[in-house]
Amino acid sequence: MRVIALFKATTLELAILACHLLLYPTGVAPERRRRVPVTAVGGRPPVVLLHGFIDNRSVFVLLRRSLVRSGRPPQHLESLNYSPLTCDLRTAAALLGRHVEDLCSRTGHPEVDVVGHSLGGLIARYYVQRLGGDRRVRTLVTLGTPHAGTTFAPLAGAHPLVRQMRPGSSVLRELSEPAPQCRTRFVSFWSDLDQAMVPAETACLRHPDLIAENVRVTGVGHLALPVHPAVAAAVRRVLESEEPTAGAVDSMSVA
Repeated sequence: MRVIALFKATTLELAILACHLLLYPTGVAPERRRRVPVTAVGGRPPVVLLHGFIDNRSVFVLLRRSLVRSGRPPQHLESLNYSPLTCDLRTAAALLGRHVEDLCSRTGHPEVDVVGHSLGGLIARYYVQRLGGDRRVRTLVTLGTPHAGTTFAPLAGAHPLVRQMRPGSSVLRELSEPAPQCRTRFVSFWSDLDQAMVPAETACLRHPDLIAENVRVTGVGHLALPVHPAVAAAVRRVLESEEPTAGAVDSMSVA
């Protein structure tokens, strides 16, 4: 049964990879930023979408459309590109911080939500935990993020960012340190067929000081997490919910 599921997930991954390669050039240029005031006091915060390693904002085309259809103003959805030449996750986290401050200034909203795929989720987590981002980020959703480090693709360890995603890296040691009074809600989506997360459970976030919820996804791989309709629907529900549940573990099944 697992062999069949793995075959289906791999076939889907290859199809998504082919489509993403076609879309990749459309996301190379940075997104144009506009000043758009909040339409209603107390409305849902803007959302920042943060891509993974050697990727760009084009990975969020379908998720973005899904959020717009659910009622999010298109102007309150922004994707941030960080350079593939970045050699330190901390540098990308600082860039995210500046972007969040700029977005809050342009929209007039004091908080944002962040959705990060893979490395993007780890960058956002560093910003929240280590750079004071918890005062700006209401909810951080991570999709296939190596919170505990991944041993995938050992030959890729020549790149500094990949080394920072390895178990026991200096970045992960920093993130394991106490984070008292961190106000951000964390929701981590992880897949049992995510071959980029080794082991798969490394995408679960477990930290005694954090308000963290882990959502298990079955039947999809790493590349499918930001594009699969069922995952997008679950992300929408998370961003629309008001009350975090500390230490909760949820699950969902994707055919």
